[in-house]
Amino acid sequence: MSRILFLFLDGVGLGEDDPGRNPFALAEMPNLQNLLGGRRMVAGVAPLDSPRATLLALDASLGVPGSPQSATGQATLLSGLNAPKKLGYHYGPKPNQAVADLIFTYNLFRTLKNAGLSVAFLNAFPDAYFEAIGSGHRLYGTVALAAVRAGVSLYTVDDLRLGRAFSADFTAQGWRERLGYKDTPLIEPGEAGQMLATQAQYFEFSLFEYWLTDFAGHEQDMKAACNLLVVFDQVLGGLLEAWDDSAGLVLITSDHGNLEDLSTHRHTSNPVPGLLVGAPKLRQPFADGLHDLTGIAPAIERCLLGARPG
Repeated sequence: MSRILFLFLDGVGLGEDDPGRNPFALAEMPNLQNLLGGRRMVAGVAPLDSPRATLLALDASLGVPGSPQSATGQATLLSGLNAPKKLGYHYGPKPNQAVADLIFTYNLFRTLKNAGLSVAFLNAFPDAYFEAIGSGHRLYGTVALAAVRAGVSLYTVDDLRLGRAFSADFTAQGWRERLGYKDTPLIEPGEAGQMLATQAQYFEFSLFEYWLTDFAGHEQDMKAACNLLVVFDQVLGGLLEAWDDSAGLVLITSDHGNLEDLSTHRHTSNPVPGLLVGAPKLRQPFADGLHDLTGIAPAIERCLLGARPG
């Protein structure tokens, strides 16, 4: 396999097929539904195989009582270790010292980079983010911390302007309206998906973190959540149009449930989707034995490193 694009959706579980509380049961998402053979991405659909995709339901609770949280969930995704079990609790949103220590020791970015693979974290970060980190007023999230500790550079506004990195909302509308970057090029969602596919071609492993889904879940605003998913589906459509299934996999998964149940502002214990897009011969070995978050990093390593000479 030549490459994997990891599209990480923060706070997305497989919820009930109830349009009164689950935006995935209500929002117009034709691209995702077509990918799943006309089905919506809700509880009971997985496991599912279509000509282009495999959908699995992955356990995010990992045998630890309480609601799964971002820091330990993401640390599990990026290490292959059961982070909440090692700590004895779920923790988040930002990593505490125990999670940071785990990421320092076990780190997918570093493992792949040390093996000679090209690796990228495709999110762009504004100047204020780096200033807040430098002053100690802000902590890295788990994914950014893992990237930095692996020596993977974080992209800046200049990379965003050049199309090498992407804003959290894909379109850069938020950079204009909330961050004051009035000269930031606006991108249509479908075009952003195509650009994402193009950029991923330069790397054997790339990751984009879509954290707006978790924020939308906490807000419990159905209309806003559906609007967000409509945009995401358009991005997905552009990505699918440009992606070469024979050349690699798109992996879409999450760290915990949230957005799929707007009856609560808290995280849920629902399983999360493990969605794989690509040729069946690439999907099958990745999906084999995958049943919870601990299997993601080993599957990535197996598929990328196992195919490399030596």
